[in-house]
Amino acid sequence: MGSVQSKVAQLIETYGLTSMGTELEHAWLGKNRERQSLRDLADRFNQALLVAAIRNSGMDVIDGEPANFYRLLTDDDVSAGKRIEARNRLERAGIDVDTLESQFVTYQAIRYYLTEVRDVSYEPESETEQVEQERGTIDRLRSRVETIVRDTVDRLNTADKLTVGEYRVFVSIDIRCQDCGTRYGISDLLDRGGCDCE
Repeated sequence: MGSVQSKVAQLIETYGLTSMGTELEHAWLGKNRERQSLRDLADRFNQALLVAAIRNSGMDVIDGEPANFYRLLTDDDVSAGKRIEARNRLERAGIDVDTLESQFVTYQAIRYYLTEVRDVSYEPESETEQVEQERGTIDRLRSRVETIVRDTVDRLNTADKLTVGEYRVFVSIDIRCQDCGTRYGISDLLDRGGCDCE
């Protein structure tokens, strides 16, 4: 296997990120969660390197600060002043930012690590599997909206800002095709595989 040439494998060992290999693999394959792209995984890995460097330096940070440091170091939209400020703060804590940045990996390095070192291959989902996965996403969002509405009504009712008896919440999502004028519930449309335009 190619672990000797793998920058990702070497960094996992250097920084003691023992669970990172499995996390990257599961996230790429979408095991028990939404699948992440190789670019997202590169960002995730690089943030883990930054967190490890911060931890090793003993620097005090608040929750969310490492992710913000990563954004300040890498995002094209960040001003030069903000980037220098972030670098200075990290360097004052004893972190060699130039070395750290040179260790950041690309999505190609993540792909090489997953396919050559961990021997993982990603099989794209069939059309049916993709539709079902997207249906699950919509169902979760609909359920979340229902919960938010119920909680809001309950809070207002408790605060005597709204009067309501026993109630049920209905959240429906309809799609209306502007070309053929047909309207479907989202589940019906997914089941049909298209509208009357076809």
